[in-house]
Amino acid sequence: MADIIRLSATEAQRYLEELIVLLEDAVNNGASIGFLRPLKLNAARDYWRDTFNAVAKGGRILLIAKQDNHVVGSVQLDLCGKENGSHRAEVQKLFVLTRHRRQGLAKELMDAIEHEAHELKRWLLVLDTEAGSGAVPFYESQHWLRVGSIPDFALNVDGVPTPNVIYYKRK
Repeated sequence: MADIIRLSATEAQRYLEELIVLLEDAVNNGASIGFLRPLKLNAARDYWRDTFNAVAKGGRILLIAKQDNHVVGSVQLDLCGKENGSHRAEVQKLFVLTRHRRQGLAKELMDAIEHEAHELKRWLLVLDTEAGSGAVPFYESQHWLRVGSIPDFALNVDGVPTPNVIYYKRK
């Protein structure tokens, strides 16, 4: 079991180097989360700084999982800022260090981010993932409902156009 912690933008700065390692591990081990491998250090640093800015502006929730005083996983909740979307949010960037997978950490992080959404009265959640990835059975086991797929939605980590799978969940 991990400690799941919601970070403010200021607190997140303290974890920047560990979050970069987490992102590098995910991308370099095949996670299709918006980057190509090998992940460039500047791209990782810029990504986390942009994330911290979104947290500071109140548009994003950032959770980390810690074990033995180290960051081993993370997930985000991007809050829709539109007036007609104040009931929804997008779950983004769920990842766990490769050596810590299959220990229930992804489920702990998802349960925690869904709780955060509930507390913010965000009862409609959406997410997408790469079709055929290990995330597909995970999300389906967590009762996320498949909406559909878009062919060639994103490039996978090796630059190959790949379809996604879109999910939603009402809380």
